[in-house]
Amino acid sequence: MDRLLHLDRTLDELDPPRWVPPADDATRLVRTVHELRRVPLGELGPVDLRTLISQQVALPYVLPLAVRLLLEEPLLDACFYEGDLLRATVNAPAPVWAFLPELGARLRTVITALPESAVAGLPRGTAEELARFVGGPAR
Repeated sequence: MDRLLHLDRTLDELDPPRWVPPADDATRLVRTVHELRRVPLGELGPVDLRTLISQQVALPYVLPLAVRLLLEEPLLDACFYEGDLLRATVNAPAPVWAFLPELGARLRTVITALPESAVAGLPRGTAEELARFVGGPAR
């Protein structure tokens, strides 16, 4: 998780090029993502990480932050429902996980330790997504 060494830096600094300000008619989501790129990594919260991961922004930098939280609380409710950060994280594209194999292995270990009853209580489709992440090829 060496990407955690840069907690005082922003995604605009770490993931060039810096993004230009969003257009005046940009959606709230677009404006939020642009704003989050200017926040130091150490100040990003679970909802911020879920947003960035769901939008596939700077994944090599934000996935380690999310996994760090998920190792402590796998079913963390970041914004919408229990397990939403986990669901966003396991749905990150496979090529990114190939770049972060140890991180993926640690997350798989946490997922396999989840009680079946906890997984069954998650929104429809989540159990299948978790199983696909755990059972898929080492990414």
